[in-house]
Amino acid sequence: MLALQVFYEGKVQGVGFRWTVKRIATGYDITGWVRNLPDGRVELLAMGESGEVREFLRGIGESELKANIRHASVSEHQGEPGGKGFQILS
Repeated sequence: MLALQVFYEGKVQGVGFRWTVKRIATGYDITGWVRNLPDGRVELLAMGESGEVREFLRGIGESELKANIRHASVSEHQGEPGGKGFQILS
């Protein structure tokens, strides 16, 4: 199992970013969440088999969201994201 935490920067709030990420997540066997941060970034946590998690992140990067992402910072996360499925946190 692999858990990755990603911080997205750019025009990632107020453009349907989280809802699009949730829609993309339905095509992968992962759990996790996505949420807006007060500083204008979006934080994502995804857990699953290594290949699924990496393909999910690649899917985000190749989606229509690509134009909104200026930078994505990816790091491994220790622990479980909690919950079932993929959720949008407030």
